[in-house]
Amino acid sequence: MRNFLLTILFALMCISCTENARVKSYGGTGSINLPKGRKLVTVTWKGPQLWYLTRPMNENDVPESYRFQEESNWGIVEGTYILTESR
Repeated sequence: MRNFLLTILFALMCISCTENARVKSYGGTGSINLPKGRKLVTVTWKGPQLWYLTRPMNENDVPESYRFQEESNWGIVEGTYILTESR
């Protein structure tokens, strides 16, 4: 019974968190598809929110994917965001 209650509690915690909060607090991987025609300039955390700066793609820009990864002191709970550009 105790394991069942712990499982339910854990599931409720995961459902109530946004993807940003889950990745930052508990690790794992999240992904963001940037708006079409936008080039990533930088990305950062501000509290629980993930902020990213983009600019319009130039003719010569090639869409890329970026890996924004946390490296924690203990290496236990590390979150990763994959940001993907497209034309």
